[in-house]
Amino acid sequence: MSATRYMDDEQMVKKAVKALIGAVGPIEANRFISMPRKKDGKCKRHREWERRLDKEEFFGKVFET
Repeated sequence: MSATRYMDDEQMVKKAVKALIGAVGPIEANRFISMPRKKDGKCKRHREWERRLDKEEFFGKVFET
C-alpha cells in the first residue's frame, strides 16, 4: 500500500483557481470567489431536530433493541 501525498494549500488553491478560470473565465471566477457565503442554518435545524428527538425511540430504531 502506498502513502498518499497531499499537495500543500498554496499549490492546491493555485490549481483550483486556474481550473475555475479555465472553466468560467476570469470575470465569472472573480465574481464567484467574491460571492458572500450564505448562512444556511444547518446547525440551527440540527439543534431543533435534536431538541425534538425522542432519544429512546431513536436509539431503539438504530440499534434495534
